[in-house]
Amino acid sequence: MRLDSVRRLGGPNVYLSRPVAIARLDLQGLTGHETTDHPGFAGRLAAALPGLASHHCSAGRPGGLLDAMARGTYFGHVTEHVALELSGLIGREVYFGRTVGAGEPGLYDVILECPRDEPSGGTVVEDLVTLALRLVNGTLCGLAPDVTEDLARIAADHESGRLGVSTSALARAARRRDVPVRRVGDLNLLQLGYGRHRRTVWAAMTDGTSAIGMEVAADKRLAHRLLAEAGVPVPDGRVAASPAEALEALRDIGAPVVVKPLSGHQGEGVHVELTSPPEVVAAFAAAAGDAGAVLVESYVPGEDYRVLVVGGRVAAAARLTAARLTGDGTSTVAALVERVNADPARGAGHDRPLTRLALGDTELGLLARQGHGPETVPAAGETVWLRRNANLSTGGTSRDVTGEVHPDIAAMCVRAAATVGMDVCGIDLRLPDIAAPPPAERGAAGVLEVNAAPGLRMHLAPHEGPGRDVAGDIIDLMYPPGAPSRVPIVSVTGTNGKTTTVRMIAHMLRLGGLRTGMTSTEGVYVGGRLVHRSDASGPRSAEMVLGDRSVEAVVLETARGGIVRRGLGYDRADVAVVTNITRDHLGMDGTESLDDLVDIKALVAEEIRRGGHLVLNAEDDAAAGLAGRAAVRAREPVLRYFALSPDAPRVAAHLHSGGTAYFVEHGWLTEARGGRRTRVLPADEVAGAFGGDAAHVIADALAAVAAARALDVPVDVLAGALRTFEPHALNPGRGCVYRVGARPVLVDYAHNPAAAEAMGALVGRRWGRAGVAAVTLPGDRSDELVRETARAIAGTFDRVVVYEDEDLRGRRPGEMTRLIVEGLRAGRPDVRPHPAGDLKGALTAALDIAGPDEPVLLLYERLAPVAELLDTLGAVPGG
Repeated sequence: MRLDSVRRLGGPNVYLSRPVAIARLDLQGLTGHETTDHPGFAGRLAAALPGLASHHCSAGRPGGLLDAMARGTYFGHVTEHVALELSGLIGREVYFGRTVGAGEPGLYDVILECPRDEPSGGTVVEDLVTLALRLVNGTLCGLAPDVTEDLARIAADHESGRLGVSTSALARAARRRDVPVRRVGDLNLLQLGYGRHRRTVWAAMTDGTSAIGMEVAADKRLAHRLLAEAGVPVPDGRVAASPAEALEALRDIGAPVVVKPLSGHQGEGVHVELTSPPEVVAAFAAAAGDAGAVLVESYVPGEDYRVLVVGGRVAAAARLTAARLTGDGTSTVAALVERVNADPARGAGHDRPLTRLALGDTELGLLARQGHGPETVPAAGETVWLRRNANLSTGGTSRDVTGEVHPDIAAMCVRAAATVGMDVCGIDLRLPDIAAPPPAERGAAGVLEVNAAPGLRMHLAPHEGPGRDVAGDIIDLMYPPGAPSRVPIVSVTGTNGKTTTVRMIAHMLRLGGLRTGMTSTEGVYVGGRLVHRSDASGPRSAEMVLGDRSVEAVVLETARGGIVRRGLGYDRADVAVVTNITRDHLGMDGTESLDDLVDIKALVAEEIRRGGHLVLNAEDDAAAGLAGRAAVRAREPVLRYFALSPDAPRVAAHLHSGGTAYFVEHGWLTEARGGRRTRVLPADEVAGAFGGDAAHVIADALAAVAAARALDVPVDVLAGALRTFEPHALNPGRGCVYRVGARPVLVDYAHNPAAAEAMGALVGRRWGRAGVAAVTLPGDRSDELVRETARAIAGTFDRVVVYEDEDLRGRRPGEMTRLIVEGLRAGRPDVRPHPAGDLKGALTAALDIAGPDEPVLLLYERLAPVAELLDTLGAVPGG
């Protein structure tokens, strides 16, 4: 077996509402083989990975996988479970897996759940599947591959890529409060919320944190000065720019003293309780760094505490104890360190609640002063200190004392945070007892530091005492209870009419006073202005517009390709619209049938908020049928049907049950709720609908009205929006008519059978004759779908100029022309196809063939070259 590729779906997808990775496996020589074809394999694999015995598989109980291997199962399925087990062994706890055929014999897609905030650019999943294949292949050959070293390397990559403890807690707290969360790349930076409610947080630093406050907190001299001027007790201190000045400070302040860098964090370079000149000189050399100066402070006796202040109140407090060991009378210092570090709560840096102990120069120096070294054996019960500063980052521990903080101490900490100007900060205190008032004697208590972006792990998971939901306190500061974190989202999918419907809805919302973000096949728009030109109908463009802080509502075109390749770019919508589901894109990305298309597009209906609005085409069985899917019903949506006719059976039944529907009645676009009717606009006044001749545009307008009404846009605003929805300005490339000389040219993107039939019907109704068609079709569809679309074109046009896209999408030159011509002739034996080389040749030929005032239908690949060509030909809008 071999691994062909791995791709990641970062948003809700057809397999799971959480991220997944899809690994394409080629079973090669194992194609058609089952585990029972290889005696002894299952037993050897279970012995190598005992955890496989707990896998449920489809049996829904532990042991299900072992039973499946005993009965006989294929090796793609086995690889899925091995990859999941290896994932669990490195602490990457995911549980969902599925293996499905990938269309060709021996090809399988293994779908594996991914942690929510795992970096999309990492290789952990690929490495796990590669290792799983090595283990399965080796076991088949009777070998017992040692994967320990590889697994350790993957575990290290996983640890380095995962969110830090504080940021991970913030992400969980936000999701518990229903605030959308998106990690930015592989950083500990989170985007929270959507649109105008978007906020950012980096560990415990919010986008509301004062930059000046950050600078003050980082400058220990300035922070102490401001605190002292505010009456907050701080140690007496001096700045020393040389060893001589440090000694002078020692004499002035009096021993013992603390020497620390002017700026720093996590206790780095801090030297505590120094009494002799040699100690101070050595500390200066170690702490001065690039600044060439240190802060020498009086040593405040007592206990070390960290108080977390969030939004002007004390959120948590912890008593800190420096890194230490307790002797047992038989173990060396080095062995005791190793034993402590075996605690799974300890890790490197800040990736675990506690940090591993070290035996560096600082630790060895302090050990020596206590008469110890790495190989000495402390007496039973003897406390051996490795550090004097009580920072978690240097191996210290914490005990929760939140409930013990005296009100005067709390008030002092709140004043300190306000003085520095921080919304979230950690106050380092030293005093005899946090449960008592501050002692009156000078130097008996003090604020040692004000820390910006404080670590939260000492409060989330203290070594002793209960954890505190301080991440939730920070999220509540950013989003107070009841404050919104989302903007209205309308997601539109379907086969035809998506782009027009999206543009109509966005126009309606803009006229309704909302600054609207929109994504479509032509690009990303904000406030009606194009901000990014691309085929923006996938998740990246959705994330782009949802991240715009000026946006008050979002309308997303959600196409099949983006769903299949990357999932959705949002977690759920307020309104989902499905225009229709007909045959298109067959032969792409494993989509072979209409049922496959339905399963893909159903995701938009399934991923709406509970009680959200679902707009469905009542006259399209595939689209309307989505209302009956279990995952859709579980959302308890408010159904809104639309149809051209009020007599559509689903509409009548829906109205009878008190539902809402939209249709054309007596020439008016009408909203009906039960027996009540509200007229919106005469159908012949919808801009771009050719006086009502374009039935497909009327259907799009009904879908748009239904979506906008779900967001409470007034009827008069909708009527005004539809009257002013001028195609050339607001819907370019969709049913736009130009006059080139005496001939009207109808430009449209129709590229499937249903769309081709709709354009043929429009031409017949509007001009009363067939005219000439100049057509191209995308090459990434199946041969049969290309021919079927060509047959639909031949249903209206007997003169057709055929040209090929610039991008052949994997086809050979001339191949698409041949398929289109075959389809045309199959649909109409008397058709007269005229092959042409390119867009310019095709339109020129079609104009030459057409008589005066005879319409020309132009189907295109990309709109920009069409616009340039029409401009060259002197075309003017209208006709």
